[in-house]
Amino acid sequence: MARSESEYPTELELEILKVLWEESPLLVRDVRARLETHADRVLAHSSVITMLNIMHRKGYLQRRKDGKSFWFSPRVAKESVTGQMMTDIASRLFDGSTSAMVLNLLETTDVDADELAEIRKLIARKAKEQQQ
Repeated sequence: MARSESEYPTELELEILKVLWEESPLLVRDVRARLETHADRVLAHSSVITMLNIMHRKGYLQRRKDGKSFWFSPRVAKESVTGQMMTDIASRLFDGSTSAMVLNLLETTDVDADELAEIRKLIARKAKEQQQ
């Protein structure tokens, strides 16, 4: 029985998107090389081609033919994918409560002083936007 398509990118699809969000367009061999360095993932060349073509079919990637090669780049923005996934997590795990999700994250992970300072800035900016 075939597995149903996920509403969101799979783990490997996310790894590929991260590579392409960082730098694109890339050839198949370049995507494969970056996966090995960034994600410590060794995949056969044919497996990477298959995944890139599946992602193209799903609408995650665009491709451009150049001779015998294809250049791949993301069709979906990082902010769009992460926003949809975070909204889904907040909805399913925290009954839609953003504050409960953020509090849980702060309580269950190590957050250094620089990250806390950045979070404070973001909260201040959001509060200012709400007042306008």
